[in-house]
Amino acid sequence: MHSGVIIAGGRSTRFGDADKAVADLAGTPMTRRVADRLEPIVDELVVNCRADQRDALDDALDGYPLPVTFAEDPETDQGPMAGIRNGLRGASGEFAAVVACDMPFLDPGFLDYLFERAAGHEAAVPRVGEGGWFQTTQAVYHADAMADACDDALARDARKIIEPLFDLDYVVVTEDEVEEHAANGLDTFENLNTREEFEAAQSHFSG
Repeated sequence: MHSGVIIAGGRSTRFGDADKAVADLAGTPMTRRVADRLEPIVDELVVNCRADQRDALDDALDGYPLPVTFAEDPETDQGPMAGIRNGLRGASGEFAAVVACDMPFLDPGFLDYLFERAAGHEAAVPRVGEGGWFQTTQAVYHADAMADACDDALARDARKIIEPLFDLDYVVVTEDEVEEHAANGLDTFENLNTREEFEAAQSHFSG
């Protein structure tokens, strides 16, 4: 069984007063677009969010064909690592694909490949770009191992989102692998942070 975990609890300050997670993207809330991308490759969906987001997210996911649970943050504004930890604690699968709610272009085939790469390890994490950035919010983790590693990192006040990886047996997925297995290449990682980026992305979707 594979789980999909969407991290939606951030404040999205660059987006203005509205909640980016449920903002309309060509007629569909953004989190629903991400969830629809995950649907072919997972057996359940877990949405990490703040308590004040739950009703709107529940509405956005109305009619979703897979079981949906919400992993609410017991404390808000603790950062993405805490969101990943909370989401993974709500997952039933041994492995989970963790994705940010603002990545509507994620490629399902690539996530499926990450599940394959993670087998026998505790994580499969893409690393791309000139700086070799880890794409920790489009990665596959052993749910319990990563949640424990997040707990340990938070306990030592190590807040960088890559910190838990150093406690895991993880494999690096290279940029060449991304280009080979993601139909849209590096665009799978494109995230939408501002209203301008939302407007520019509208034309990519038929509604």
